[in-house]
Amino acid sequence: MAYQSEQQLEDNLIVQLSMQGFEVVALKDNAALESNLKKQLEKVNDCSLSDSEFKQVLNKLEKGNIFTKAKTLRDQLDVSLDNGDSRHLTLLCNDVSKNTFQVAQQITVKGVYTNRYDVTILVNGLPLIQIELKRRGIELKEAFNQVKRYQLHSYHANHGLLNFIQLFVISNGVNTQYFANNSEMSAKQTFDWTDVDNKRISKLSDFSQAFLQPKHLTAMLSKYIVLNETEKCLMVLRPYQFYAVEAIVNQVKATTKNGYIWHTTGSGKTLTSFKAAQIMTTLSEVDKVVFVVDRKDLDYQTALEFNAFSKGCVDSTDNTNMLFHQLIDKPMKGKKINESRNPKLVVTTLQKLNNVVTKSRYLKEMEPLKDKRVVFIFDECHRSQFGDTHQNITAFFNGAQLFGFTGTPIFVDNAVAKKSVKKTTKDLFDERLHAYVIVDAIRDQNVLKFAIEYVGRYQYKTGSKNNIDIDVEDIDTKELLSSPERLEKITDYIIANHSRKTHSRTYNAMFCVAGIPELIQYYELFAKKKEEGKHKLNIATIFSYEANEEQEFELGNLDGEQIKERAAKYLNEGQTAKLHSRDKLDSFIADYNQTFGSSYSTKDSDSFYDYYKNIAKRVKEKEIDILLVVNMFLTGFDAKCLNTLYVDKNLKHHGLIQAFSRPNRLLDEKKSHGNVVCFRNLKKAADEAFTLFSNKQPKEIIETPPYDELLADFDKAHQALMAITPTPDSVDDLPDEEAQKLFVLQFRKLLQLKNMLSNFADFDMASTGMDEQEFQDFISKYADLNRQIRESSIKEKVSILDDVDFELELLHRDEINVAYILHLLRELHGADSEEAKEKKRQVIANLVSTDPTLLSKKELIEKFMNEHLDGIPAHADVEEEFEFFWEKEKRLALEKMAIEEKLNQGKLESLVSRYETSEVMPLRDDFAATLESKPTILQRKKIVGRLTEKFKGFVDTFVGGF
Repeated sequence: MAYQSEQQLEDNLIVQLSMQGFEVVALKDNAALESNLKKQLEKVNDCSLSDSEFKQVLNKLEKGNIFTKAKTLRDQLDVSLDNGDSRHLTLLCNDVSKNTFQVAQQITVKGVYTNRYDVTILVNGLPLIQIELKRRGIELKEAFNQVKRYQLHSYHANHGLLNFIQLFVISNGVNTQYFANNSEMSAKQTFDWTDVDNKRISKLSDFSQAFLQPKHLTAMLSKYIVLNETEKCLMVLRPYQFYAVEAIVNQVKATTKNGYIWHTTGSGKTLTSFKAAQIMTTLSEVDKVVFVVDRKDLDYQTALEFNAFSKGCVDSTDNTNMLFHQLIDKPMKGKKINESRNPKLVVTTLQKLNNVVTKSRYLKEMEPLKDKRVVFIFDECHRSQFGDTHQNITAFFNGAQLFGFTGTPIFVDNAVAKKSVKKTTKDLFDERLHAYVIVDAIRDQNVLKFAIEYVGRYQYKTGSKNNIDIDVEDIDTKELLSSPERLEKITDYIIANHSRKTHSRTYNAMFCVAGIPELIQYYELFAKKKEEGKHKLNIATIFSYEANEEQEFELGNLDGEQIKERAAKYLNEGQTAKLHSRDKLDSFIADYNQTFGSSYSTKDSDSFYDYYKNIAKRVKEKEIDILLVVNMFLTGFDAKCLNTLYVDKNLKHHGLIQAFSRPNRLLDEKKSHGNVVCFRNLKKAADEAFTLFSNKQPKEIIETPPYDELLADFDKAHQALMAITPTPDSVDDLPDEEAQKLFVLQFRKLLQLKNMLSNFADFDMASTGMDEQEFQDFISKYADLNRQIRESSIKEKVSILDDVDFELELLHRDEINVAYILHLLRELHGADSEEAKEKKRQVIANLVSTDPTLLSKKELIEKFMNEHLDGIPAHADVEEEFEFFWEKEKRLALEKMAIEEKLNQGKLESLVSRYETSEVMPLRDDFAATLESKPTILQRKKIVGRLTEKFKGFVDTFVGGF
């Protein structure tokens, strides 16, 4: 068949929209557009406008830019009538039944140049959705570029009605995307629509059926376009954000159940949660919406971003007292009410929320809220909810409905026991309402791919007699990992490679390290080498310190009057000049102050908090080259200019994904991927983490033994303990270290069982053969003895520092791409259980969908995985077997094409070989030469066109990407 022309594509769309309830209107020019607008506004507002009144409407609509027009659209237009009265006109209704939907072809507007627009959807007479089409075979980017040209040349003309466009749709028939209207538009902000399971809806006819429906468009225009007050731009929700918000709102409207949203790190959870919160404040059945974060730094960032979406909608609560007054809707004494703030929406921290529901001074006035319908939204719920606060909130608020957002949920495989009990995200928030996992985000290009490098090798020095196994896969010796020689080599490596990694410091980096002692050493190494003129990088750091910490640090080269005074005090008293980490941090802050002309310190929480905020700001503005951290900033911090993460810290599961996701935010064309440079062997941990969080069917339910069984186990463990130490005092009489270790292990087992039993309301120590006082006495003995044994074990370890060299070289590089999939196929082949195999099969199937270049290979990769892999011998090389399978399928596909199209197979194979060496597509005459029989001129055009498409499909599948 002949190619479908652009005109046919356009005509078919008009027919489809007509069948979907749109009135087809002929609006050939701007005069017709204005005349139709008058008629539709009169209809939707049930009024009649005189020519002078409508001229006033046009004059008011003409004012402002795209952003202010978007605000006008969602407000009412005040018009002075000829009789002296005033009238408020509605431009857009939230109720689909009150809007009128029309579609027009080829509206022509003369601006700088005369332009004709393919298809325009009008709502109540205003052009709100513009559709630009290109014929099949033309790149979608051309339609995007055409929209940008129209915006420059003619949208502003004739009262600027075309600047009311809220959404653009571009399509070439097979690929279709949508995006919001803004003065500065980027092709990176064009989105595919999907179904609720994140399956892409690409064909124009399918997209129109799903997206271009009056009901759906009303929702998108009235609820799911966000006006960002900070950037003065329109933001439209992506499909997974839309489905998540709809799921939460439906849950609130229809049930009292909780729920959680799993949207991968970097996919825009703040925008999703803001929109969910905003919509819920409009529901009459909801009294309050409380957005909860678990630390003050996130409280600041979330409030800042919420206020960016809707100016003044949130006041970040400075203290518990302010939160208390916001909840009871009473202003604090001496404080003015913020009229622009939505009183139903509160942003606060978990700690302050816990205070307000547990402190006696608040409870009396909080009493009326107990039975109110309060909806709680928890940011990064895997961190904030695994403690007593969750129970305190649900115990106080009888009408509480809880929703969690997380990029890395807690499943059975990554659950950590607290008080010997493991809980998953599902345990606390019930069902998952929507999932959008890391493979979905990479496939949709909503986050960048990862390039993970593993750097560093341990080798024996010549003549070493040490027998300790120091294989790079297994080494985890703290003495070695913290050795000054190793840390200095890593510092030198970063200095030598940072410019290359960050495109000549176009971007910046974060460096996460194992602990505060290591961070201090790294910071001082960077400072020393800067003084020596070996680099010009701006290094900054921030970390949390303990009030009564045990660790002390050498004085070093300090600055700042407070530090000097403290050091002088030590020296005057004849003591060793050592400092705590807080003193060190103050000295590092003094360096920061000197660099940036600031005056921060740790002397009070406000100054430290201001320091945190300033560091965040300067990282985002690229004034800091490398930010050194232990834990802070590894979650909840987004800076698009970060493109590199250096790692000298053991990470796993959700912690690894969270940290690795810092540098993979979209920014520009040059930033093609997020760099992760690991100076520890995290490959196994990374593989496990990506596998876990790519699996859309993870195990979420932890099976807890029944109460009676646990109680019986406790009694057995108690009897075993009594056989070792009948009383707490008898612990002191244990004869040797082996006996002491036996006591520690047995009591640890008893302690775990006690913690598990404590989660049952029926449990009481009286139901066991051990009273509470005796148990507490044993705890004291256990804690001290356990510490002694641990310290003794550390002292006895043989030092290996004199026996190894640490060499910095690139050991391995992983990109989440084809090579990574082959690696996972090898792991699948070696899996030792059907459950493990099924999990890995699902992960590989998901990963194949992440890269558009792999979609054509998806069917064959899955065929190999499901039909051939199990038959390969255990000792065989999976990669060789895969290549053999691939070549066989390639040959069969060539034979099939030759038979179906009646081609000379030898000549066809020659064209493939030529393409493999030159990557140049054959010409039409080349394809014609492969035909066994000569066609007529008319037949030749059709056949050669079809052959070209089949050949392209063949090389996409079998040649490109491997």
